[in-house]
Amino acid sequence: MASGAAARGAAAPRAAISQHALHAWLLLLPALVLLVSFTHWPALATLIDSFFSTPRGSRPGQWVGLENYQVMADDPVFWQAVRNNLWFAGATIPLSIGLALGMALWVNERMHGRAFLRMAYFTPTVLPMIAVANIWLFFYTPQYGLLEQITGALGLPSHNWLGDPATALACITLVAVWKEAGFFMIFYLAALQTLNPSLKEAAAIEGASRWYYFRRVQWPLLMPTTLFVLVNAVVNAFRLVDHVFILTRGGPDNATSLLLYHLYEVGFKFWDSGYAAAITVVLVVVLASVALLQFFVLDKKVHYQ
Repeated sequence: MASGAAARGAAAPRAAISQHALHAWLLLLPALVLLVSFTHWPALATLIDSFFSTPRGSRPGQWVGLENYQVMADDPVFWQAVRNNLWFAGATIPLSIGLALGMALWVNERMHGRAFLRMAYFTPTVLPMIAVANIWLFFYTPQYGLLEQITGALGLPSHNWLGDPATALACITLVAVWKEAGFFMIFYLAALQTLNPSLKEAAAIEGASRWYYFRRVQWPLLMPTTLFVLVNAVVNAFRLVDHVFILTRGGPDNATSLLLYHLYEVGFKFWDSGYAAAITVVLVVVLASVALLQFFVLDKKVHYQ
C-alpha cells in the first residue's frame, strides 16, 4: 500500500506538468496555425514551384529541375536588377542610418520645439508609400515640378530627373532615404533615452568633448539598436517595389528595375510563376544569409550592458 501511494504521489506532478504543457500548446495553437499557413507553407510551396514550369490553362506545371534557375542566370534584365539593387542598398543603408542617428541625437537634446521636430521627422514614416511616391513624382515632374521650379529660378536648364538613366535611380534612392530615416530615428531615440544620465555628467566633469562622448560612450551602447536597424535597412533595401511602380515602372531602359520589382513583373505581368518562384527563393536565401552574417560578425561589437 505504501508503494502504491508513492506511485500515485509521483504520477500527480507528471500529470500536472502534462496538463500545463497541453494548456501552453493550446494557447500557442492560433499563432502556430497562422505562422505555418502564411509563412512556412508558402515558403515551402515557393521552393517546390521553382522546380516546375508555369501552369498554362488546364495543363499543369511540369518538373523542370533547375531550368528556372538557369533561365535566371542567363537573364540580362535580372542581372541589371541585381546591380541596381546593390547600388540602391549601398546608398540607402548608410545614408538612412546616419541621418536617423543624427536626427535622434538632435531631438534628444533639450530645446524649444523638440516635440514638433520629432513629429516632423517621423511624419514621412506614417504616410502610405503610394502617397509618398506621388508626392515626389510631383517634385520630379519636368518643367512644372517643384525641383524644376527651383532649378529654373537658379538659371539651370530643365532636366527630366526620372527619365534620365543617369539620375533616375538616385532620385528613387533619395525618396527611400527620406521615407526610412524617420522610422529608424525612433529606435535610436528610444535607445538614447534609456542611457544612464550619469554617464554624460561624468564625461562633462572629465572635460570630454561631445564628439568624444559620442564615440566612446554613446555609440558603443547603441550597437544593439544599430544591429537591429541595420538588419531592417538591408531587408527594406531589397523589398522596395511601391516607389518604383509609381515613379518609373523600372525605366528608363531598366535603369531603376530592382529585384522585387523584376519579380513582380515576371510573376504578375508575364505570368511566369515558375521563374518568379526561383527568383523568390534566391532573394530569400540571400537576405537570410546576409542577416545571419550581420548577427555573427557584429555580435562581437555589440554591448548589451
